[in-house]
Amino acid sequence: MVKQERAARTRETLIRSAAEVFDRDGFSMASLTAISSQAGVSNGALHFHFASKAVLVDVVEEEALTRLLAVANGERPPGASRVQLLVDVTHALADALRGDVVLRVGFALSGETSRPTRVDLRQRWRYWVEETLKQAEAEGELRRGAALQDVVTAVAAATVGFEVLGVRDSTWLSASTVARFWRLLLPTLVPAARLTVIDAGGTRRP
Repeated sequence: MVKQERAARTRETLIRSAAEVFDRDGFSMASLTAISSQAGVSNGALHFHFASKAVLVDVVEEEALTRLLAVANGERPPGASRVQLLVDVTHALADALRGDVVLRVGFALSGETSRPTRVDLRQRWRYWVEETLKQAEAEGELRRGAALQDVVTAVAAATVGFEVLGVRDSTWLSASTVARFWRLLLPTLVPAARLTVIDAGGTRRP
């Protein structure tokens, strides 16, 4: 049991270290030697868990998806609207992208054209946004005449844009940036009477 626990910890360390090296050096320039050094293990230990860099990056993406789903599928406060849920999750995602290197690299790998991606986090995020807005529409939350697909496009494009720009300037992922985006978009999305009950700053608290 102790040996299995140690192996699991080593695997987790290697995944995080790989993400840190990908984040620092870029996927194409990252080496297994740099990753094993970052993790404080031998190359042999790395190869015991992951046969190649390609296998390792697939695992990083899969772990990033798990973290994205944890953010998106967090507890919905009783009585909260679908639109408020969407606002809250975009805030939670921005916060997670600032602090979670595995999630951040998983998103970045979605735009890596030098390799096929098994898990496209940006596309998965877009699907979640679309499904949430469809539920909001079905529950009568959206303003009459609001073009759902246009809103999906705006939300997906803006949040992925914040993710990309946030690599060099974390203020793009700040709560104030996300809140300003929602203050701009919400009047086109929900009836005027509902604006007072939706908090553009989010209702989830760290």
